[in-house]
Amino acid sequence: MNFIDKAKIKVISGHGGNGVVAWRREKFVDKGGPAGGDGGRGGDIYLVADEGLSTLLDFKYKSVFKAQSGENGRIKNQYGKGGADLKIKVPAGTVVRDLKTDKIIADLIHDGQEVIIAKGGRGGRGNAKFCTPQKRAPQYCEPGEPGIERELALELKLIADVGLLGMPNAGKSTFISAISSARPKIADYPFTTLVPNLGVVRKPTGDGYVVADIPGLIEGASEGVGLGHDFLRHVERCRFLVHIVDLTQENPMENYDKINDELAKYSDRLANLYQIVALNKIDAVDEETKENYYKQFKEVADDVFLISAATHENVDKLTYFMAQKVDEIEKPVSDVVVEEDTGAYDNDDSSFEVIKVAKDAFIIMGGKLKRLASVTDDRNRQQILRLQNVMQGMGVFDELRKKGIKDGDTVVVGHLEFEFYDDEF
Repeated sequence: MNFIDKAKIKVISGHGGNGVVAWRREKFVDKGGPAGGDGGRGGDIYLVADEGLSTLLDFKYKSVFKAQSGENGRIKNQYGKGGADLKIKVPAGTVVRDLKTDKIIADLIHDGQEVIIAKGGRGGRGNAKFCTPQKRAPQYCEPGEPGIERELALELKLIADVGLLGMPNAGKSTFISAISSARPKIADYPFTTLVPNLGVVRKPTGDGYVVADIPGLIEGASEGVGLGHDFLRHVERCRFLVHIVDLTQENPMENYDKINDELAKYSDRLANLYQIVALNKIDAVDEETKENYYKQFKEVADDVFLISAATHENVDKLTYFMAQKVDEIEKPVSDVVVEEDTGAYDNDDSSFEVIKVAKDAFIIMGGKLKRLASVTDDRNRQQILRLQNVMQGMGVFDELRKKGIKDGDTVVVGHLEFEFYDDEF
């Protein structure tokens, strides 16, 4: 399976249904009245964390998600049906960022955790809702609100208890295959591990913990050299690290220091994260070399193990110790700063633009005005007057005057066209 840990998606919540203008027409009812129902609300869009997912691969094939729109209102005061909500599953550990504001709006860590990212539009009111003692026969309704359209960036930070670090070919993949059922690709050349591998290790108590084999780091990884820059974030959520050191290399201590320098450059938290040092490939060095390196590393680390991932020597001792540490060390609290997400509810489209298309003709562009025009009958004076009152309140006529409109000039809003006379507005 391909490992994808970054993705961009576009979400569009459901539009609210329009209200309707309708009247009671019943045989034995002496007086009728307005009976237009409200439109249904548009569907919301949620992101839901799912521990069963481990990659953002699905979003490579589908990146646009639309929730269902609400139905229009009906006669006899019947409401339109609301649009169904849309819940999009993402791996646990997904950080969500709004591309427009560049703010982080969610950090989905726990299985089943969900966040609303786009609220559906409110349904428009039918003419029954506008009935008052003074106005008993309103001949207008309200359009539904639009849905919210957003572009989001998803970034996965793996949820693992233990992170394996080390230079390329230090033996991390061999080690994870020895302690779990994970079967990563193993070969003797740099960057055999191109993606993080996850393995579940069983504890003596029967439950398990997750170990992540992170692609090998090299000097400069924190600045994008090699593969480390892309995957360092996957160890940020670990309880602790196991640093695999290859004893067959020319200077194991120097390699150990280089990787720790990269961790420090990436973040203070990684630099201070507890580490177990596993001196690997003891089957390929003599006893004196083993003892010398063991003493050398004990001066810089509290917990040092001599192992051979290939022959499994001392691997059980290390995994038993790791299980103890998993129980002792709590999972780190997320340090991701989540901003208040007003964008999930902001479906105000009241902005407009006045365009002069001819010497005596102007077009009014704007989402709210277009929706109002869509529920306005040009043969109905009440509906036309209501639209013009809304335009007056929004400042449309003031803007037309600034553009130089004169009496008798044509104004076009949606499918409607009327002549402008300044004394009327």
